[in-house]
Amino acid sequence: MIQKIHHTAISTPDLERSVAFYCELFGFEVLVEMAWPVGSELSDTVMGIEGTAANAVMLRRGDCMIEVFEFSSPEAKPQAPARPVCDHGITHMCFLVDDIRAEYVRLSDAGMRFHCPPQDVGAGSAYTYGRDPDGNVIELLEVYDEQNAFHVAS
Repeated sequence: MIQKIHHTAISTPDLERSVAFYCELFGFEVLVEMAWPVGSELSDTVMGIEGTAANAVMLRRGDCMIEVFEFSSPEAKPQAPARPVCDHGITHMCFLVDDIRAEYVRLSDAGMRFHCPPQDVGAGSAYTYGRDPDGNVIELLEVYDEQNAFHVAS
């Protein structure tokens, strides 16, 4: 039986930059660092890719974890830095925040790019989308009315 999402994983061309982004701006801590060389049959089998080699870091904040990979083999295709969220695949990670406007200002001041300022959806919550250094979409969500959150008034 499925219990919950354990972690989200991201592939990046710059492991150090991505780890710094999530640790410094989002309060994650390094839980474990790992690596494997080309020839790891287990990694190749599980990932369904021949000749994998990577460094990886598992980050944790409370019960939320993000695994960040930097592959040295095989050569990875870069992601479009402004990949539309309507494209197929994982569209975003969402972080629940206490004060979305303060977080928007703090993260903007630190250089994070946002699509727009926080938007009040009139249904007990406000949200906005921004991007990490690799262009992955991050949603900030503030729920200020638990009873009415996500229920659009008719």
